[in-house]
Amino acid sequence: MTPELDPALRAALRAALALLWLAAASHKLRDPGRFRDALAGYALAPAAALRALAALVIGLELALGPWLLAPGTGAAPALASAALLAFYTLAITANLLRGRRGLDCGCGARPQPIGERLLARNAVLIALALLAALPPTGRALVWLDAATIAGGAAALAALQAAVDAALASGARSLRAHA
Repeated sequence: MTPELDPALRAALRAALALLWLAAASHKLRDPGRFRDALAGYALAPAAALRALAALVIGLELALGPWLLAPGTGAAPALASAALLAFYTLAITANLLRGRRGLDCGCGARPQPIGERLLARNAVLIALALLAALPPTGRALVWLDAATIAGGAAALAALQAAVDAALASGARSLRAHA
């Protein structure tokens, strides 16, 4: 028996992931040089490929947003979200294992160094993306579900923003006391 998810919860998760990707892409588009510098810091691609890699990452994030919101797309956009988050997590892990802790993750509006807390945040996001990939139950959505979906997505987006702000603030505090 395949597990299923309430369609309102599934839609709220997918909407929150869409907001995450669209916000992430907009930060990168506002300061593409900073994002390319962050990518260069990871030292996982040759310098000549950084412009194309940056465009690919931004394009993927921009595509995932609407794809998650499109009806009838099944599990694919949520699984693609989990895969992209897993790729980011592997890139962070590779650099942490190399002792490179001061790198900007390149994932938000503010510089945020990579570290275990970022890995934990990504693990939660991957779990939520995998949860959003579950098929919906047969329950039909009703008008009240619109409020549940909007409120749930807004709450999850606010929680994500608060976590990112706390991670960035904690990193600034650690640097100030070092």
